[in-house]
Amino acid sequence: MKRSVALRWSAGAATAITAAAIVMTLPATQALAADNLSLGGGADGSSKASGTSYGNVKDGNTGTYWSPAGATGYVSVKWSSATTVSSATIRQASGGGSISAWRVLNADTGAVLTSGSGSPSTISFASTSLKKLTFDITSASGAPRIAEFETYAGGGGTTPTTGPTTNPPNPTPTPTSNPGGGTPTGAWPSSAGSASVSGTVNVSGTFDGGMKTYCCIGDGSQNESQDPMFKIANGGTLQNVILGSPAGDGVHCEGTCTIRNVWWNDIGEDAATFKGTGNGTSYVIGGGARNGSDKTFQHNGNGTVNISGFYLSGSGKLYRGCGNCTSSYTRHVRIDNVLLNDIDMVAGINSNWGDTATITRVTLSNSSSATVCGKYQGVAKGSEPKYLGAGWNDSNCKVSQSDITYR
Repeated sequence: MKRSVALRWSAGAATAITAAAIVMTLPATQALAADNLSLGGGADGSSKASGTSYGNVKDGNTGTYWSPAGATGYVSVKWSSATTVSSATIRQASGGGSISAWRVLNADTGAVLTSGSGSPSTISFASTSLKKLTFDITSASGAPRIAEFETYAGGGGTTPTTGPTTNPPNPTPTPTSNPGGGTPTGAWPSSAGSASVSGTVNVSGTFDGGMKTYCCIGDGSQNESQDPMFKIANGGTLQNVILGSPAGDGVHCEGTCTIRNVWWNDIGEDAATFKGTGNGTSYVIGGGARNGSDKTFQHNGNGTVNISGFYLSGSGKLYRGCGNCTSSYTRHVRIDNVLLNDIDMVAGINSNWGDTATITRVTLSNSSSATVCGKYQGVAKGSEPKYLGAGWNDSNCKVSQSDITYR
């Protein structure tokens, strides 16, 4: 009988493991420090609601927050000397207004580094050296509550908290590969040790694996309906993990999630499946996968999957929007700054359902015949999608030849 391994969070300091369950303990109100640059900086902003403080966004405590005096406003983190930043994580407290539009600014120059709509989570942008970074809320249903405005030089934290082991965790080694958000090189990380699991690990909040190799479930085949090794609850983050072989159906995101610096030694059925139906955005930041025969990232729900800084070697497709699932949705994928070796297709989408693929800064190695953006005709469950051909610079395939480098 297959067993599920549950991660339960409480305000203690011990870690225990049994044959059937992993119990993690972490102070409930503390955000992971890791390499969060905000912790060493200052903060200011446009306005603050009564009882809130700018400094609450960089105190490492998700139980405190800043809120603007109205529905819009901005908060900044700042440093005494130039600091290189390439990503930010916005953690919101409950009870505030819903953000509908936002920008991230280089406050030194006023330049907009990136912008978006909806509730933000992990935000990546071009690596920038600056003294002040601003998160600007330009539209919201009411005054939002920002618990933490975390900033990172790479894609996010890389220091482990506690892992499923009976011994004290070792410090995370300096990765020899892309730790998330930078330019992928094809180098593979060294494992910090082994962690044996007997069933699916359920993740709520943030789970940091400390670059250990987690193994093993499933049979390593393309057989459908294998259990995932990790199941991430809505809003959760899985980071600094190596999946050994076999890894079943890899990782399942039940809602929106962030997968940061995660590596698959063998893709097996799929590396990750995105199942959320709330029209949110999930993120794959850094990491890599190898030894696959079909899809790497499978998108069964709706909304957007954002893939950046990723390395893939030996697989069919980097991304595929499901063409014959039980429910048909419009899906979107954004792919940027990836290195792909020996693959057949970058992204497969269903044009008849209005899917889009926005593709930039892709390097294809040993893949001169690979399709960059493949269009399919999505069909009802039980039938096979029809391949319609490749697309360039159109309403579905938002990619130009200049976005692709062959080597």
